[in-house]
Amino acid sequence: MLDLNRLKALHAVHVYGSVGAAADALMVTPSAVSQQIAKLERETGATLMERNGRGVRLTDAAGLLAEHAERILALVETAEADFEALRGEVVGRLNAAAFPTASRGLMPAALAALRKRHPELWVQLHEREPERVVRDVARGELDLGVIQDWLNRPMAIPDGLSRATLLDDVADVVIPADHPLAGSKELELAELRGERWISGSPGTVCHDWLVFTLRSASVEPVIACMAEEYPTQLALVAAGLGCAIVPRLGRDCVPGGVRLVPLRPRQSRRIYAIWRSDAARRPAIKAMVDALAEASRTQENAWAVS
Repeated sequence: MLDLNRLKALHAVHVYGSVGAAADALMVTPSAVSQQIAKLERETGATLMERNGRGVRLTDAAGLLAEHAERILALVETAEADFEALRGEVVGRLNAAAFPTASRGLMPAALAALRKRHPELWVQLHEREPERVVRDVARGELDLGVIQDWLNRPMAIPDGLSRATLLDDVADVVIPADHPLAGSKELELAELRGERWISGSPGTVCHDWLVFTLRSASVEPVIACMAEEYPTQLALVAAGLGCAIVPRLGRDCVPGGVRLVPLRPRQSRRIYAIWRSDAARRPAIKAMVDALAEASRTQENAWAVS
């Protein structure tokens, strides 16, 4: 009888390409992954990993077994989802992830509501960038994720994933309070030609979107500072080091010394919950999506009266 945990370890090495990466995904040590595969080798009587320079590579036998493992693990997940749906109880464990501003702006209220309503459900939250969230949900390492994309640059969602829109998050341009345009009711990006900009790091959704959006407005971006968190970007703008575009969900505490000016045309990002379609029958998934939708409505209502 093949052990599911050992098959999962082999499948993770097959998907992620190394023992170390598989260990990170499974949240165990590399030695634990190696031990599971060594036991699987004894069970099958086949060599599954071979030395390859400083690393290891999977053999043809391991590749074949990993393909079967993927189907087996998918069937197990479907069986678990069907059983939970039959019981109709919101119980068990849910691994979820969200990008940083959603982790701060939506998850606390959603998780608190879930704990109160469904004390038998254990939710573990991870903070990850949207591209990794999509990948990890698709691979089965996460049960549910909260991601974002910008309306002028949507993100592709792989087949096999379902999603629900939570809210549209409008972004404004942030400029120093002593800027000549600080008194404007609205601004077009072209009016900020020649300004320095503050963004996230290259390769992140927000950095790449900012560069794309500025260039679409014939503004060549000059990036003066890079910071991942929006509160840090706001502080850098307040110090007069550049301008930024910051969504509402990311600006809980706006420092003095900055002005928030709406953009014309409006710039918005859409925030989604995603999960594997095969697991859609799990009551825990529905409960999590409902809690996120409620937290999103509360946030939108707060923006409307502010």
